[in-house]
Amino acid sequence: MNIPRSQRKPPAPPTQRRGTTDTALDASELRPGQSIALLHELHILTREGRLNQDARRKLKQVYHLFHFIEPLLQDCAEHGYDPVHGPTLADHGAGKSYLGFILYDLYFKELGRGWIYGIETRPELVEKSRALAQRLGFERMRFLNLSAAASAQAAELPERIDIVTALHACDTATDDAIDFGLQKKARAMVLVPCCQAELAACLRHDKALHLARTPLAELWRHPLHTREFGSQLTNVLRCLRLEASGYQVTVTELVGWEHSLKNELIIARYTGQKKRSAAERLHAILAEFGLEPTLGARFRIPD
Repeated sequence: MNIPRSQRKPPAPPTQRRGTTDTALDASELRPGQSIALLHELHILTREGRLNQDARRKLKQVYHLFHFIEPLLQDCAEHGYDPVHGPTLADHGAGKSYLGFILYDLYFKELGRGWIYGIETRPELVEKSRALAQRLGFERMRFLNLSAAASAQAAELPERIDIVTALHACDTATDDAIDFGLQKKARAMVLVPCCQAELAACLRHDKALHLARTPLAELWRHPLHTREFGSQLTNVLRCLRLEASGYQVTVTELVGWEHSLKNELIIARYTGQKKRSAAERLHAILAEFGLEPTLGARFRIPD
């Protein structure tokens, strides 16, 4: 049907790409003492002092994580492995080290002691972080071009680490960070797992057998459910492993789901009370799903 030109509606404006709308920074969005210069250097703020939606989302996640980490740091500053030289924190999968730099700016700088170690496999990001730390005068930050798996044996790191963090460490890198924390006798671990595929692949391999054996296999019959159920089961096994190794575990949300789909936050505090029931349930779950041959070593409990 032809519509007269005079009655036609004007074309809709093009859809703006997500995260490109810049808005002025509200002072209420900053933590007390937060360095504006650092936010510029991290490209969270534009030269005009504005934030886009993606930067605001990233800043909200880091601040929320700081809310959980700060009391752990305070405890380690008083009762950590080396109270004189301050708490030590190793950040696995550091990326551009947003978390490490903001932790240093908000806590370590004023404390006047303590060290942060950023562990990252991409050499270009490690070099940029080193250069930025030097420009800012953040003297007690070190950046290592290592994998989480290799870092436990690195001579550049102290024998013991107070706090281990892994924010959105992909797939088995979270397990490597847990291994690191167990070897370094970490007093606390703060983990946000991401992109977990290993266990889902195991479930897919034996799917027909499980469907014939138990109706519970319907929980992962469809590919999307396999991925999501595998992710959920992986984190359950991680929590049981931590509890069996002497940690008290809390599982919560990092931020609202509207900000991040990879949103599960695992906080583990060392108490020394190893739960035998957690070890038994971990092995029972591995056996129930036929995972012991392939994943038994990954979820082993240290002596």
